Formats: sequence, C-alpha cells, structure tokens
Amino acid sequence: MAAAFDPGALDPGAAPRPRLSWLVAIGAGLLVALVVTGFVQWRQHAMLRQAVSSSEDMPAVLVFQAESEYRRLREAWLRAAGHAPAPDRDALMLRYEIWVSRIDLLDSPNARRLIRADAESVRTVQRIRATVAAIDAALAAAGPEGPDRALVQQLWPALDALGAPVHAMTMSVTHSLAAASAERMAAVRAQNQLGLGLIIFLGVLTIAFALVAMRHVRQLRERQRVLEQLAASLRQARREAESASEAKSAFLANMSHEIRTPFHGLMGMLSLLRETGLTPRQIDYLRTATESADHLLAIVNDVLDMSQLESGRMTLAPGALELRALLRDVEALMRPQAHAKQLTLHLHADPGVPERIVADATRVKQILFNLLSNAIKFCEQGAVALDVHRLADVHGRALLEFVVSDTGIGMSDDTIARLFRRFEQGDSSTSRRHGGTGLGLEISRNLARLMDGDITVRSRPGEGSVFTFQMPLLAAEEPAAAPRPAAPAGDAAARALDVLVAEDHPVNRQYMAALLDNLGHRAHFTANGEEAVQAARERRFDVVLMDLHMPLLDGAAATRAIRALADPKAAAVPIVALTADAFPETRERCLIAGMNDYLTKPVSPSKLAATLRRLFGAAAGVCTDATPAPTPSPDGQAPLIDENTVAMALQVMPRERLAAMVETFLAQGPATVLRLRSAVRDGQPLDLRVNAHAAKGAALNLGLAALAAVAEALHEGASHLPAHEIARLVQRFEDLLTPTRHAAAALGLADRRWKADADAVPH
Repeated sequence: MAAAFDPGALDPGAAPRPRLSWLVAIGAGLLVALVVTGFVQWRQHAMLRQAVSSSEDMPAVLVFQAESEYRRLREAWLRAAGHAPAPDRDALMLRYEIWVSRIDLLDSPNARRLIRADAESVRTVQRIRATVAAIDAALAAAGPEGPDRALVQQLWPALDALGAPVHAMTMSVTHSLAAASAERMAAVRAQNQLGLGLIIFLGVLTIAFALVAMRHVRQLRERQRVLEQLAASLRQARREAESASEAKSAFLANMSHEIRTPFHGLMGMLSLLRETGLTPRQIDYLRTATESADHLLAIVNDVLDMSQLESGRMTLAPGALELRALLRDVEALMRPQAHAKQLTLHLHADPGVPERIVADATRVKQILFNLLSNAIKFCEQGAVALDVHRLADVHGRALLEFVVSDTGIGMSDDTIARLFRRFEQGDSSTSRRHGGTGLGLEISRNLARLMDGDITVRSRPGEGSVFTFQMPLLAAEEPAAAPRPAAPAGDAAARALDVLVAEDHPVNRQYMAALLDNLGHRAHFTANGEEAVQAARERRFDVVLMDLHMPLLDGAAATRAIRALADPKAAAVPIVALTADAFPETRERCLIAGMNDYLTKPVSPSKLAATLRRLFGAAAGVCTDATPAPTPSPDGQAPLIDENTVAMALQVMPRERLAAMVETFLAQGPATVLRLRSAVRDGQPLDLRVNAHAAKGAALNLGLAALAAVAEALHEGASHLPAHEIARLVQRFEDLLTPTRHAAAALGLADRRWKADADAVPH
C-alpha cells in the first residue's frame, strides 16, 4: 500500500491552487453580481416609490378642475350680464364660490411644486388671485342682496380676461406631466435592461461555479481514496509499534522487578551498617550512599509504575478509607519538606466532603505526594495548600476534587504543554537544580485516569500553579454503631438537670436553651469564662457545658479555675467542652484542662443526650434521634443551608423560634464582618480566631454550612495565611450573607429583606 501511494496527490501546492483560484474568482464574481443586482432592484423600488409618492396626477386634476369651474362660471356670469331677466344671484354666487374653492386647492404643496415648474403659470395664479380679490371686494360692497346686473357687467371684463391664461396654465401642466412620465419610463426601462443583463451574468457564473465544484468534488473523492490507503498503512504500522511497545513494557517491568529486589537488600544492609560503629568520615560516606540509593530506588519505582501502566498490568485495590485520616498522613509526611524551606503547608477539606470513601488509598496518596512534592520543590517562599471539595460533573456524577496550589515560580503555556510528557520537566534549568526523572506527573495523571479521573493544571509565570486532581466520589457505608451499654441497675429515674452553659454567642445560647428544654433540663447561661467561674462558685449545677473560645477567660482556663474552687463539690462538677473544632489535639487539650467530655458543633439532641447519659445514666433521660449527615451541594462547595441540620434543629424547637435565631445571626452578620476586618487591619490573629470561631459555632448549629466553612477557614488560617488571603475570606463571608438569607427565606427561616445596617459594613 505504501508503494502505491503518490505523495504528489496530497501536495497542496500542485493542482489545488489553480482550482482554488478559479473558485475564488467565480465566487467573487457571483458576490459582485449579487451586490449589483440588489442595488438595481433597490433603485427600481426607490423609483417606483418616488413615482407613487410624488402624486403628480392629483395636482394636475386640481388644475383641470380649476379651468373647468372657470368655464362654467364664465358662462353663468355672461348670462347674468346679458339682457335676460334679472340674474339668479344665488346660483351665480354658488358657482363663484365653487371656482374660488378650486383656486384655493392650488395652494397644496404638490400643486405649488407643479405650478412653480413654469414661470407663466406662476404669473397666471397670481393674476387669478388678484382678480378674485377685486371681485370679492366688489361683492362685499354690494351688500347682502348680492350683485345686480350693473355690477355683474362691470366685473365681466376682468373675469373674461382670465380665460387665455387659465387655459395656458392647464396646457403647461399637461406638458410637464407628460415629460415627467416619459422620463420615468425611460429610467425604468434602463433599470430593467440592466437587471436582465445581471440575471444572465449570474446564470453564467452559477453554471461555471457548478462545473468547477463538480470537478473539485471528483478530485476530493480521489484524494479521500488515497488518504484511506495511507490510513490503512498507518494503522498497520501502529499495530506493529504497539506490539513492540508492549514487548518493551513487559521487558522493562520484569527488569524493574529484578533491579528492585536486590535494591531492597542493599537498602537493608546500609541501614544495618548505620548501626555499627563508624568514623565520622564513614558516616558521611554512608549518608551519601543512602541518599543516592534512595534516589535511584525512586527512579526504579517510577519506571516500574510507568511500565505497569503502559502494559495494562497495574490494577487498583479500592477499599473503604477514612479520608481525613489519609489527609493527616499526607500532611505529616509532607510538612517536614515544607518546614525545611520555611513554607506554610495548609490542608483543608470542606464540610460537605464525606468522612469515608471508597478508593485505593495507596494510589491516592501517591498522587497527592507527587503533586505536593512538586509544589514544595518549585516554591521558594509563601505557602502550599491542599483543598478538598465535593462537586458534580455535567452528568450529575459526584466527584472528589483535590486542589494543590502554591505561590511558586509558576509556568508559561509552553511549559504546561510539556509538563506531562515523559522524562521532561517544565524547565531544564529547574530540572538540573531540583532533580527528578520527569515521570512523576505523567504517572500521577495515568493513575488518575485509571481511577476514571484526571489531573489538570493552570498557572502563570510568577503567580504560582494550581494542580487539580478529580476522581469519582464513592461514599463508603458508615461502620455499624456499637451497641448502647445498658444503664446501671441502680440509676434513678429520669430527672431534670440544672445545666450551666458558658457561651458568648447569643444565637448559640438560644440554640442550647431550646436543646436542653427539649430534653427536659433547666439551662442557665453565662457570656464568658469569668462569669462561668463565678456562677459555679455561687450555685450548685449538675453539669457545665463550656465553650472553649470565649472573651476574658477561655473555656480551658475557666475549667482550671472551677477545678481550683475551695468547695470540693463545686470543683468536681462535670464539665463538657463545646467547640466547633473536631481535631484530636483539641480533645486532648480539653481533657488535660480537667474537662470530662467533649461535644462538637453542631450539637444535636442525640449527641447531647448521649453525653449526659454517660455522665448521669438514665437520670439524664434518653433521646433516640439520630444526627443526619450533612448534605453536600452539587457544586462541591458547602451548601448554603444544611437541610439535615435544620431538620435536626426543628426536632427540638418550633420553626418560628429557629427562624428568629437565623434572623438574629444574619442581622449580626455585618457587625461580625466589621470585627473580622478590624482584627485583620490591626494585625490581631487572636481576635480573628475568636470571632471566626464564634461565628463558625453559631452557623454550624443553625445549619448555615457555607458561612460555617468560611469561618472555619478564617479560624484555621488566622495565624499563618497572608493578609490578602485573610481579607479574601472575610469578603467571602460577607458575600455569603445575602445568598444565605435568600436560601433561609426559601425554607421559611428568614426574611428576604436586609436590615438597614446590612450595607453599612466598611470595605
């Protein structure tokens, strides 16, 4: 097939150029002819419209009628001036008035234009008007009886003298109309001839175009046949190349395994050698050898992974995994690299991201390690962040998105185009400085595609890079809950507890009041840690619910102060932490401070009831409701309203009360933004954390998930994010207030109208 292929048949410089020139020339001719034809048709239409709109026939009729009425008036006037019986004055005056009305009609614009074409006609009209004026004056002097015979005879010469000029004016108008009509006919005839010629020209060009097009179609068919032969040859060559590539990949995979097996032995021996007594020089040699072996083993692993991917022998081992635990493992391994370069490493997962998913944990970690390692490698200052979102694709399929961003050197479009090519890095100079095989990103993308996902990148020089890894989201089933331990036989019957709630946010206080009231307990509130210590000193409570972040004295310090009270019973009161932090270190800090238990926000009836039951047994009552999982939004961001949390709140309070709490929180939103901005402006990260934490806890309790997510980001990033990023998050919090209000209003939980001060927050 390859021998039969004629390269000249595909040469665009041989035959196609003349054919193309002919087609262009004919097409241009057709276009010009169409334009000229359109102009001619427009011109004909304009001429016909002008002929119709000029309405010259009507002015001519007026002139003819004026002469006709003059003839009739002349005859009536002549009879009245004769020796017949006395004239019929009424008939004579009627005829005179009719003639004068015809003369007045000559004042119309079209009539004046027609008359002005002839100077003699203009003088005739002037003479007629002068005569009419004289007759009118004489008739007016005659009185109401009308003209007598003597007056008629007196006026007859002036009226009779108009006969010749009136007739001449009529003839002049007739000649003008004839000339204009002849001129229009000649112009229309010329236009018709031109239009006919253009139609003939268009027909010829159309036939020529059709012939050239048919010839071109035949040539295209011939070229298609040749291309099909070439494609068949290329398919055959591709099959042969793929066979060779598969053989190469299989050989490379086998060789990589053969190389890696003794390498593990070598690494083990180097590790054992490190434990023996060595001189400082030997230790230095051993460190160099170990680093070289590690680097070489990483290269071998990359080659092995690449060969397995190419040969199709790599398989995934998906299983249920704790996503946030995986992220903590990734952070623990990558943080030393970031710390060594004095970079900030930040990992964040949206609240809508599920706790448990189904995936190959090893391969997900491998991809995240590659992306984070590259980000740290090419970032000299600033921060590296990993953000995890839940979103949906165009088909509604749930996706898990990992976004790795950095403030590094960035990349140009040409660099990005080479980024995922094998054995290549974006810049040879950075490759020499930072090392690497150039396989990491290609392996990561192939692994992502093996998971039915992908990796994309966007970047600009000097502005950092953003790598996005997306994979299908398969939520794993939650493990079966452990059976509830039986209550001690000696527990008393359920009773109302006196509960001290130390909470600085007014909305949270309302929420906790509704929760405790629903469980049948009595709530007592303080707004800060100092008031909580004073209340515990003055009154006996069954349990204290202590918010961790409060002004004046935080929850941990207040707990230590209560434990140090002189009254042993007051000092031993059970204390349960209330916080929006869900991290193990926060729980450990609470227990170290002397707290008995730990509750995360949003606090559900089931969580609170279970905690009180652990402390007081059946005496605290039992609540059997379950806390629903938050519902993620389809776009992967936290939903504006978590309807499951709202439904949970409506179990313990009427809708009107919850709506009042939501309205109060949203009305306080501008003031919250003002406090956050003041903390950013004054460089007070502690104030920023306290205010963000308070807003986060209240938003979580009310189901305002998007606001809670932004508040959490502010709380987490207060101490290490740059000021512009903090300001962006504060602006995001403010921007979410209006859509959150609308979403709450749609559920009957808020008024769509803003308070008067909603727009008063300074920017």
